Amino acid sequence: MPLSQLLDWRLHLLVVVLSLGAELIGILKFPLGPGTLLLLPLFYAFIAAVLCNPHLFSGTRRFIPPVVSAAAGPVILLSIMPFIARFGSTIGPAIEQLISAGPALILQELGNLGTMLIAMPIAVVVLKMGREAIGATYSIAREPNIAIISDKYGLKGPEGVGVMGVYVVGTMFGTLWFALMAGYLTSLDIFDPRALAMACGVGSGSMVAACSGAIAGALPEMGEELLAFAGASNLLTYATGLYVSLFIALPVAERLFRFFSRKRSRSEDVMNDEEAKLASEALAEDRPENQLGKTAMVVAAVCVVGWVVNTINGASLIDAAPGMLILYVMTM
Repeated sequence: MPLSQLLDWRLHLLVVVLSLGAELIGILKFPLGPGTLLLLPLFYAFIAAVLCNPHLFSGTRRFIPPVVSAAAGPVILLSIMPFIARFGSTIGPAIEQLISAGPALILQELGNLGTMLIAMPIAVVVLKMGREAIGATYSIAREPNIAIISDKYGLKGPEGVGVMGVYVVGTMFGTLWFALMAGYLTSLDIFDPRALAMACGVGSGSMVAACSGAIAGALPEMGEELLAFAGASNLLTYATGLYVSLFIALPVAERLFRFFSRKRSRSEDVMNDEEAKLASEALAEDRPENQLGKTAMVVAAVCVVGWVVNTINGASLIDAAPGMLILYVMTM
């Protein structure tokens, strides 16, 4: 894709405006039964961006024509990279906290594979999904998981479609579901609240905030302890989840897909062959590391956007400049 299209000022200005507006609104809390419903800036920004999609609403084409919105796809991957670098930088300083947390935090990471064992057969056998099922079920489809699928298959292939579909649903409804579920489970007094707090750490900042906030709100006397357990669990998921997803979850998802696909009809097999061809073509896309000059400029634009938006609920531009520069270097 041409560099001028990736750096189109209209696309990046829209991201800045929508993100600033979402951050200004902040986190909204609504008491609901025994729990608390949290609405986070990520949710507002996502809804606002959907409303600005020229493919859905023709009125927005005067500012964001389809040719400009097409650049959002490649920029998503590059936008995720500083985000992952930011979380990677927190692992070292928190290593003592992770060690002291004990084996429970390590073993709970394997529990994240359980959803795939349930979702994969339903997706393939019941819903007749193709290779989209691999991207959709191998993880909870958050930013690091999207990065893995993008690197291995490409976001334009069926696996990329699957992971992005779950990502969209999780962004819109995941935080709401986590907040409601955590609050109600805590009120039932069936599980140890510390176990529930550890379960919050699934590798999503918005979800862990909603989940742990609801549990801490239900048990304010244990608030600090519960937030610490949730934070350590989430940090460990970022530290180990990437490797579990890459070396365990994804290979298992591939094998499960082949196993459950054996009962397909011949026409479905032909469809799978076409999907595999599409995935192969997606892998042949120009990759960021093969065009470092263009990548460096787009990542710089992404970091500038994040640097500006951070001023609302973060540090000033001057104070945040060194940190953002370090993230840029780490990403490159």
